[in-house]
Parts: sequence; C-alpha cells; structure tokens
Amino acid sequence: MIKEWATVVTWQQGIAQVRCETREGCSSCHARQSCGTRLLDKMATGTQHHLEVASPLPLVPGQRVEVGINEGSLLRSAFLVYMLPLLGLIGGEAIFQGMLDTDPPAACGGVAGGVAGFLCARYLARHTSETRANQPVILQVALPPSSLHVQD
Repeated sequence: MIKEWATVVTWQQGIAQVRCETREGCSSCHARQSCGTRLLDKMATGTQHHLEVASPLPLVPGQRVEVGINEGSLLRSAFLVYMLPLLGLIGGEAIFQGMLDTDPPAACGGVAGGVAGFLCARYLARHTSETRANQPVILQVALPPSSLHVQD
C-alpha cells in the first residue's frame, strides 16, 4: 500500500475531497544532486493533487488524513498509460513494415498503432477506474484542528 498524508478540503455525504501536496524528493539518500525524482519535483513546485475518497466518518476542512492506494492498482495504471500505446506503436509499425516493406507506410502504421493503443488505454482506464480495488482509501484520521488547544 502506498501511503501519503493529505488535507481535507471538503466533506459531503460520505465523500471527502482531499489535497495532497508533492514533496521535494524523498531525502532518504545522499544522491541529491543526481536524483531524478528530486529534479522532477523541483520543476513542478507547488503542485497539488485533488482526490475524492469515500469516508463514512465526518471530516472537517483542514483535517489531516492518511490516504492509501494499492500498489497493484498503480502498476496496472502505469501499464495502461505507458505500455499499451508503446506496444501499439511497435506493433503497427511491424505490421505495415512487413506488409509493404517501405518506411513511409511503416511510420504511418506506427502512428496508427500508437493512437489505437492510446484509445484502448483510455477505454480500459474508464472501465477499471470505478472498481473498489483501484480507489484510494483513508487509512488514518488525525484530530481536527479545532480540537487541538495549546495552553501556556
């Protein structure tokens, strides 16, 4: 399970909209100058992701929750987004190259296969996104901000 803390934006009728803020790299190693994750995070500073998560518990805006998503779901999503268009591109190019044995039709076949792979990925993503295993879940709920009082 991949876990991340998020802030509740709204909660209505059992659905919480939460905001996850990206961190600048993981800071768990000494490869800070050559870390690809850190460089990508620096390029997209201030990026926020909004998710809708089912929550039977009433939540208040500003409350912190730990959100988790199944690793298998993440790997399936990555396969859909990256591999299907790539496989379509390579397959389309190979079919047209084998049939016509020239480069321009092979390039057109590659483009057509890539577009077909993308459309297939889009179709599958729409139909698999609603399954329960692919939905993020709330793992922990922190105290609401109004319940914390500091006394001198």
